[in-house]
Amino acid sequence: MKNTVHITSLGCPKNLIDSEVMAAALVESGFELVPSPEDAGVIVINTCAFILPAQEESIDEIFHIAQMKSEGRCRHLVVTGCLPQRYGTLLEEEIPEVDLFLGTGEVPRIAAHIAALQDSTQPKQRSFIGNPDFLMNSSHRRILSTPPHTAYIKIAEGCSNHCSYCVIPAVRGKFRSRRIDDILRETETLAEGGVKEIIITAQETTRYARDLGTAPGLHDLLSEMSLIGGIEWIRLLYTHPATLDDKLFQTIRDIDKMCDYIDIPVQHIDNAILGSMNRQGDGRLINNMIAHARKIIPGVALRTSLIVGFPGETQEMFDRLHAFVRETRFDHVGAFEYSREEGTRAAALPGQIPEEIKKLRRKIIMEEQASISFQINQSLVGTATDVIIEEPSDLPGYDYIGRSRRQAPDIDGITYVKAGQKVIGDIVTCTITSADEYDLFAEEETNKKGAAGPS
Repeated sequence: MKNTVHITSLGCPKNLIDSEVMAAALVESGFELVPSPEDAGVIVINTCAFILPAQEESIDEIFHIAQMKSEGRCRHLVVTGCLPQRYGTLLEEEIPEVDLFLGTGEVPRIAAHIAALQDSTQPKQRSFIGNPDFLMNSSHRRILSTPPHTAYIKIAEGCSNHCSYCVIPAVRGKFRSRRIDDILRETETLAEGGVKEIIITAQETTRYARDLGTAPGLHDLLSEMSLIGGIEWIRLLYTHPATLDDKLFQTIRDIDKMCDYIDIPVQHIDNAILGSMNRQGDGRLINNMIAHARKIIPGVALRTSLIVGFPGETQEMFDRLHAFVRETRFDHVGAFEYSREEGTRAAALPGQIPEEIKKLRRKIIMEEQASISFQINQSLVGTATDVIIEEPSDLPGYDYIGRSRRQAPDIDGITYVKAGQKVIGDIVTCTITSADEYDLFAEEETNKKGAAGPS
């Protein structure tokens, strides 16, 4: 049991990729990965610390596993990622149950750290918190924790925007891009392993390669990636309205493998709030970019993320945000209550909003969006779409759960499918027969090849 390891990954897809790199490094060093923490001698928790709820989830998971350790079900507890990177050695005193804290720069050295932890002859240093300078490349093998037909690719690491509410630059370092040839090598490896859908991620994907001088940009990467055999869908997350452009929209429109789907976290629409957030661009830019996306890519599915209750957000400012959501009619919206994070400039701003008002404002936005999502989904009934099969369904009358090109995993809705016998990962042409606020219901088309309707 000594060399058995279980990894729990918390937070975003970018963190998940780090967990997959650590998993592969451990296996290559002779450790055995086990799916259940009850069977592991070593348990690794890769944490998120972006906002307070993420920190609380991380702490809760640490104490849950610490209880298992006290009962003798694991020997060592290792905490990695953003939480130790953010708080450093302070955690040693606060959480004595943890044997080892590793910052975000220690991802490739995880196996050596755990081997040293297990060596009774070595002195025990409990924290290794260096510079957050790790940038993965194609030589770092990954053990995917996503379904085998879908994988995330991290094209850059870190962030240089310094939004006033955000700790990412402190825990992930400055923005730095991978080389295009290296990303393409990783894509080829994933395709050879059966991956059909690539989901592109970074703190800001549309800033890709701008730190590399004259290097090819994001649209070049997408074009080259689309030529790789086996890859059928390419999806783009975490764009920024200030770095989106028409050339990228045209690339998405013109490449069949590109999902007509763009994730654009705008955070707010009021200019005063955007300025206080230190966000690049203003409300006019945001509205222009959305209009351009819809003009150039007919039927594009747009997702956004919003922050309500930012310091100084008056009722008038919130009403402006509410009207923006109502009028813009995003396909998918995630609204989050502002989290006052120590060490950020926003934490010291006057006009902090009471928690009950933040909760109410989020509720108003999400109720508005539920109505919009229902109307949009209803408009899709009768159209054709391709659906990637994810797993068997337990909903009576439907054989499988899948996703259309309009739906990213975990954050958007799903599609229930009536179909004949399929293999997980198959892409099936379906007709949408009904819909609710977030999910679609579809039936396989048996006489057509390729979807004719919105993707």
